[in-house]
Amino acid sequence: LIMGLIASHDITVTMTGDASLRGRPMGRVIDPLSKVGASFAARDGKFLPLTMTGSQTPLPIDYTPPMASAQVKSAVLLAGLNTPGTTTVREKVATRDHTERMLSAMGAHIEVRQEDGLRVVTLVGQPELKPISLEVPGDISSAAFVLVAASIVPGSDVTIENVGMNPLRTGIVDALKAMGGDIEVLNERTLGGEPVADLHVRAAELKGVTDLPVDPSTMIDEFPVLFCAAAVANGTSRFTGLEELRVKESDRLAVMAKGLQANGVKLTEHDDGIEIEGIGAMVPGGGEVESHLDHRIAMAFSVLGQMADSPITIDDASPIQTSFPSFIDLMTGMGAGLKLGQ
Repeated sequence: LIMGLIASHDITVTMTGDASLRGRPMGRVIDPLSKVGASFAARDGKFLPLTMTGSQTPLPIDYTPPMASAQVKSAVLLAGLNTPGTTTVREKVATRDHTERMLSAMGAHIEVRQEDGLRVVTLVGQPELKPISLEVPGDISSAAFVLVAASIVPGSDVTIENVGMNPLRTGIVDALKAMGGDIEVLNERTLGGEPVADLHVRAAELKGVTDLPVDPSTMIDEFPVLFCAAAVANGTSRFTGLEELRVKESDRLAVMAKGLQANGVKLTEHDDGIEIEGIGAMVPGGGEVESHLDHRIAMAFSVLGQMADSPITIDDASPIQTSFPSFIDLMTGMGAGLKLGQ
């Protein structure tokens, strides 16, 4: 996102990150921002660290991302803020629209329409943005870990308050319901232009699902913990269309497959997905999981550990602090058995 902002300003910036970020391909952002007029010098042409210089005379672009990525879309839109003319992004698959909602609330001229089967977002550049007071709802990607934990641990009964329910983000709720989850959506309301609700979840006997009635883009970050739900569900689950998981903070398909197998779960990994043989009970556990500095891997196996006959060891849980610093205290406060090593 910062790369998008810089792309239309005549400044030079060098960026780097931790080992996880340095392994993520940046070519998907470099390509459209280069069309805006920014220049880049990146490791191997597409990895951090990189140095970029924004354009003194940025150009509006009409761009169709080759993959479903809210980050790419948002980077292009943010570049368009300081670009004269109209910037257009055409999505083959609709992705989360927090950027569009926020910029619109701040006074930007944004239009969204359907055209030839695509979701088309246009932004008129150089708007006069106004400050707003914004109440940020709870992140459903973080709530997902509690949703799954409460769904699979017998006797659980938990209410999660103030969860953002953007319709392009709620796939995890629909997925768990499709597997037999007991989730109620309560107190629906709007905060800061975003739909919000409380989620009441109770333990349920989950069943495997081979044809998930959910668009993967509405829950792409939640699949690791959903795989854990599938591991303890009764029957086989098959998830496809998940190529994007291979270019997250880690190759989440490969890392989750290896971790699940290390803890006694039978599965088949595919190029674009995974087939998991649910045990219908607690998993054997006893294995060690390499998190690859990926916070969602560490949290997913922390949840699965609550339904393991033997403890699951995660080699490095420190990345959890990146996105959910209160995760350990929250989970142990609800009775989860989690212990940080030295």
